[in-house]
Amino acid sequence: MKILDWYILKKFLVTFFFAIIMITIIAVIIDTSEKTDDFVKSGLSTKEIITQYYFGFIPFIISMIFPLIVFIAVIFFTSKMAGRSETVAILANGINFNRMLRPYFIGAFILSAILWFANQYIIPKANALRSDFQVRVIDKNSYQPGGNTSSYYLRVDPNTFVGMRYYDTSTKAASGFFLQRIKDNKVVYNLRAESVRWDTVHKNWKLENVFERKIGFSPSTKGVEGENAAFGTDNSLREQVRQIPSMNLNLNVLPNELYKDEYVKDKLTTPQLVNFIHREELRGAEGLNTLKVERYRRNATPVSIFILTVIGVAVSARKTRGGSGLPLAIGIVMAACFVVMDRFSTVFSQKGNLHPVIAAWVPNLIFSCLALYMYKKAPK
Repeated sequence: MKILDWYILKKFLVTFFFAIIMITIIAVIIDTSEKTDDFVKSGLSTKEIITQYYFGFIPFIISMIFPLIVFIAVIFFTSKMAGRSETVAILANGINFNRMLRPYFIGAFILSAILWFANQYIIPKANALRSDFQVRVIDKNSYQPGGNTSSYYLRVDPNTFVGMRYYDTSTKAASGFFLQRIKDNKVVYNLRAESVRWDTVHKNWKLENVFERKIGFSPSTKGVEGENAAFGTDNSLREQVRQIPSMNLNLNVLPNELYKDEYVKDKLTTPQLVNFIHREELRGAEGLNTLKVERYRRNATPVSIFILTVIGVAVSARKTRGGSGLPLAIGIVMAACFVVMDRFSTVFSQKGNLHPVIAAWVPNLIFSCLALYMYKKAPK
C-alpha cells in the first residue's frame, strides 16, 4: 500500500467510526428518554440498566445502521476531498479511477468482515440480552411469568404428532399429554399421560400415569371394512395396551420452544438458527420465511457494504458547486430507498410467495445494477 492508500483508508475508517459513535449516542439518548418511566418503575440501578439492557441495545443499533453509515461516511469524506480538488489531482497524476478505488475496497472489506462475524455470533447474543430485558421490564404488562399458556399441538418429526394442555411456563409442566405416530395414513402408536413435566436431570420429558397403545395391521387388513375390521375380531388388527406408572420420553421439543418468542430469530446465532429452522421444518411448522430471510440476510448485509461503497465514491468523487451538500442529500435518498426496498422484500416473503433467498438479496442485486451504472458515469 502506498501513501495515497493509507491516506484514503485512514479517512474512511476515522469518518465511519466517528459517525457511528455519534449516531449511536443520539439513539441511546432518544431511547433513554422514551423508556425513563419504565426504568424508574423497574427499580434497577443505573449500572444494572446499562449491563442488562444497553449492552444489548447498542450492538443492535449499530448492526441496523452499519451499512448506511458506511455509505454516508464514504460520501462525506470523498466529497470533502473532491471539494478540495484532491480527487482531481489524483486522477490528473495518472492514477485511474479503478486504482483509486483500492483503499475504498480495503476499508469495505475490513468493515464487512467485522459486520459478518458480528451478525453470525455477537449481535444475536446482544439481542438475547436486550430482548430479555424488553420482556421482563418494558413489556411486563403482556408478560405473565408462571402463567398458563394455551394448549399445544405440534409435529415433532414427519410421522409423530404430540399435544399437551395448559402448559405452565414456570414449572415446565402440563396437565395432559398425548402422542400419535402415523404410518401409511394409519395410527400405529398412541401414548397418553395424565401429566408431563420437563426433567432437568435427564434433559427429557417425564410422563406420569401413562397409557401406551401399539397397533399393528396385518396384510389381511387391507380392503377390510365394517365392524369386524374396526374391532379386530378377524385377527387382522393387533393391539397391545399397557399402563406405565411413569416414564421418560425423548422428544424433539424443548421447553423454550413451547411458547411463541417474537425475538427468537434475533437471539439465535447462525448455527443455532440453521438448526432451529431445520427442526421446525421437520415438524411441519408454517411461517418459517421470516427465519429464513434473517438467515440469508446475515450474509447479504455485509456484501451491501461493497456495493454502497462503490455508489458512494461514484456520487461524490466529482467536484460540484455547493460542497458536499448535494452528494449527502443524494446519499440519504439512496439510503432511504435501500431500507424501503429491504423492508418490502421481507414483507413479500413473509406474506407472499417470494423466496427467502431472493428477499434477502434483491436489494443488493438492484443496487448492484445501480452501482455499475454510476461507476461507468464516474469521473475517470
